Amino acid sequence: MNPVIIFLIALITVLVMTTKLRVHPFLSLITASIVVGILDGNPLDALNSVSLGLGRVFSQFAIIITCGSIIGLILFQTGGTAIIADDLIRFSRKPLFALNLLGFLFAVPVMCSILAYVIFIPIAKDIGSRLNIPKASVAASLGLGTLASFNMVYPSPVIFSAAEELGANTGEILLTGLPVAVIVTIVGYYYAKISCNFGPPPVINPSEAEDNTQGLPRINRIEAYSPICIPVILILSGVIINEQTPLINFISNRNIALLIGVMLAFISARSLGLEQIKNRTDKAVRRSGVVLLDMCGGGALGTTLSMTGIGKDLGQMFTTLNLPDIIIPFMVAVAIQSVQGSRIVTMLVAPSIVVPFLPELNLPASITLLSMASGTFLISHVNDPYFWIFGELIELKTTEIFRSYTIGGVLMGFTGLVLTYISYTILY
Repeated sequence: MNPVIIFLIALITVLVMTTKLRVHPFLSLITASIVVGILDGNPLDALNSVSLGLGRVFSQFAIIITCGSIIGLILFQTGGTAIIADDLIRFSRKPLFALNLLGFLFAVPVMCSILAYVIFIPIAKDIGSRLNIPKASVAASLGLGTLASFNMVYPSPVIFSAAEELGANTGEILLTGLPVAVIVTIVGYYYAKISCNFGPPPVINPSEAEDNTQGLPRINRIEAYSPICIPVILILSGVIINEQTPLINFISNRNIALLIGVMLAFISARSLGLEQIKNRTDKAVRRSGVVLLDMCGGGALGTTLSMTGIGKDLGQMFTTLNLPDIIIPFMVAVAIQSVQGSRIVTMLVAPSIVVPFLPELNLPASITLLSMASGTFLISHVNDPYFWIFGELIELKTTEIFRSYTIGGVLMGFTGLVLTYISYTILY
């Protein structure tokens, strides 16, 4: 069977199972992987590809996702996130921009845009309630900020996995991706401020507010910032320092850096006691497990699809359409994202499709990566887990989620594509 047809059947399988049958994304992705193998006539090889894809993704991301989840939850429980939020609000004097900046800064350290949103949405609700800001506006400002960095800034799992697959240079990714992401998040902020100014302000449940603050130890600013800033500094040291030594290579390894961040978070939470730290760690590990399962399922599907030769066929198809080279990776990502909903899965599957015809695109790997990353903003709807979390945590109607989250993401995605093209013309 034609690999393109197999690809479409796989995406439809995921879409039907996740939206109509309400099957968990992990099971949907594994089922689609097996369907790909059967249609390709190599079911046994497909099983091996599933195992390889699962193992590859787990080995790359298990430590960083788990550590990020622990750091984020510990900081929230100890009041560290509240300290940082207050500082940003005081610094910016613009509450909506402060929320946008919070989401942008924390989505990468906690290794999950959804987790960053979950951590800070109580702060966003409190700000909206106190200052009478519509709940759609505060939710969009925070949520779109998390998307901008998580989708485009190294070492986010979305960017890291694709960079490994494409062989992109880390320095080039940082040089091109960070400025693009900053402008994209500013676009998201203005969209939230201007176009999401509808509906009532958030309503704070008194028992919820009490649960988030009661009994929390008071930690200082160094303890609040160090679990996030130290790992980021360590990771960047491997890029910035020219003379690479065994020590620099060791401490700049993202797994080691984040484990150090976990240790610092534990130290900051010492007044909670060992039992409470253990309970919160267990909760964070369970949260990260759900994210990891979806990622592993995406890795399995990507590996199985690459077995069919889909990349070469799609490359030939897009070439005949005479599209600009920079749009092709963008369109591949949009197609996958629109059907299956997970950005991490999109950036695990898309590179395996693009790599076979990457030489024909005549694009640097970093630009190809950013083009795909821009495509992950489109089109988020009911099959995107973030779509529902975005609305449910602040009680938005489905139509309001589309107006604030989906359309905001579309605007940011096209902005990212245009900025990627501008970066390409300037730098290359």
